[in-house]
Amino acid sequence: MGLVICSLLWNAADAGQQKIKYDGDGYHLVRFPYVAGQESYDPWHMHDPAHGGGTPSKFPDARSGLIWPSHDGWGVLTALAFWEPHSSPTEYRTRFVRDPLGAGYDSTATSDSAPTGGGQYRSYVWQMFVHKGTPLGFKISARGRGDAKVAAPLVHAQFKLAIHTDVHTP
Repeated sequence: MGLVICSLLWNAADAGQQKIKYDGDGYHLVRFPYVAGQESYDPWHMHDPAHGGGTPSKFPDARSGLIWPSHDGWGVLTALAFWEPHSSPTEYRTRFVRDPLGAGYDSTATSDSAPTGGGQYRSYVWQMFVHKGTPLGFKISARGRGDAKVAAPLVHAQFKLAIHTDVHTP
């Protein structure tokens, strides 16, 4: 079975603080730099700044938060978010989204969790069919009392897509 992979990493210590900007849906599309190294891996050019516009994207614009599947297939999406341990949210939310910047916005695998007594480290996994030409994004939200959005600092994030390209049908 064929497998193609894109693995993205952003770390505040290396790439600077990521300002959390909430979109109309109340979530922030996590952005990733266009660099290789560490955990980042993109031989299929699924996180290419040329995708999705007339001019190349530049980190940290919104398009730098997209993975563009290179193949149709069964996608395994994984993500990791580390929040500043002493921030004030009462709830953390995440979701994977198909076409997060376009008219075909389709969120899936939305989850929420309460803060723990220690570090705020979360990992996520979801599986779904992915299609070439339909970008994917990882969105986050930190909420306070009364569902108020909080600008809690994100300090580390990863977003990965593994596409099984040889899906058999009966």
